[in-house]
Amino acid sequence: MNHETLLALSKDDLVARILAQVAQIEAQAVQISTLTARVAALEARLNAPPKTPHNSSMPPSRGHKPNRPDRPKKPRVGRPGVTRALTEHPDRIIEATLAACPHCTHALGPADQADIHAYDHIDLPPIRPFVTRISRHRGACPCCGRRIAAPPPEGFDPGSPFGPGLCALILHLHITQAIDFDRLARLLAEVFGLTISEGAIAHILARAKAPLLAAAAPIAAAVHASAVVRSDETSARVGGKTWWQWVLLSATAVCHVIADTRAASVVTAFMDGARPQVWVADRYGGQLGHGAVRQMCLAHLLRDATYAIEEGDTGFAPGFRLLLLRAVAIGKRREARKDSTLAQYHADLERRLDRLLAGAMPDRPAARRLFRAMRRDRDDLFRFITPRDVPYTNNACERALRPSVIFRKVTGRFRAEWDASVYAAAASVVATGRLQGITALAALRAALAGQAVIPAR
Repeated sequence: MNHETLLALSKDDLVARILAQVAQIEAQAVQISTLTARVAALEARLNAPPKTPHNSSMPPSRGHKPNRPDRPKKPRVGRPGVTRALTEHPDRIIEATLAACPHCTHALGPADQADIHAYDHIDLPPIRPFVTRISRHRGACPCCGRRIAAPPPEGFDPGSPFGPGLCALILHLHITQAIDFDRLARLLAEVFGLTISEGAIAHILARAKAPLLAAAAPIAAAVHASAVVRSDETSARVGGKTWWQWVLLSATAVCHVIADTRAASVVTAFMDGARPQVWVADRYGGQLGHGAVRQMCLAHLLRDATYAIEEGDTGFAPGFRLLLLRAVAIGKRREARKDSTLAQYHADLERRLDRLLAGAMPDRPAARRLFRAMRRDRDDLFRFITPRDVPYTNNACERALRPSVIFRKVTGRFRAEWDASVYAAAASVVATGRLQGITALAALRAALAGQAVIPAR
């Protein structure tokens, strides 16, 4: 619009145009302010330190592993050789003797060969399935004329041709070794000489659901009765959807639960009214309120403090990290300390925490979030000092979930909900059996036979 056009406009038209331009300028100012805030947030994210397994909950498998520098090899120090110990009860013994001297053909007897060099030769015999044919005789009674049939022998009921030992082995290979149905069928054919389809394997797992759930019931009861319970969760894929696998464990039992939600309702339903004295978990909200008190995992807090330090905080985060390291050191040696000494340690940690939280609010975002969280949850930091059965990290749950994470990465997903239920029950049986000193295969065989892996309380 040029000068002549403006002169031709009336006063009201000019005022209207000015007001429209003012409104446009105000809208643009709001948009510029919004975009400026977004740019500042993006710059803050770009300048923030990267998330790594050392400063966050990122798993070690996703972290970058730099190449190790070449080091000069040190000369190996010689040491006496060690051979494998001889088997206490060998299956076969071969006595290798000489009938005559190989040099002069002189006849030799046992007294001439008193020295013995014994060693074991270990090998596997040909592996093949053991097939039992059951022939049930039937006929007609010569007295009453009615049809008769011999009952099936005990343990050899008609139906599935696969026995409990084979079913336990298939469960073991699928659950603990993360072998999917296709590779499992090929392994059984190539190693064991057993032809079996993927559908038959699926039916074996489906039939194992009932006895496995029955074996998992006393495991869950043992967790309910425990005074200290630890929990954690990880994602799972069930039928093409994201579900969540929870692990809840005590000193004697490990229980896995796979549900379609990450909410606290999963734990509430599992505990069924039981309320332990101490609940050990990370800072996720779904882990709150399930015990009388909570002990936070110090390993998670150490990683959060490390990230705040890498972001540039020089006040609260470094001191808080040193305080956590001191608490962990006390936890490692508390078995050898008296209760009175531990009480003094606890009071000293609380005083140090008071001084840290009395300082100014950090200016870095990560340190500020951590500072506010510790002001809110400070009572949950050092509950483990005096009760020696309370752990200071939740590492046991992370170790219990690691096989499930590997299973998810190898197999991809569970085909259906029942498959996830079978896996959770079998994982509970296997993990609890190992706590009781029972191998995975033996625990699965006991569960399929209707025997409890953990004694009922």
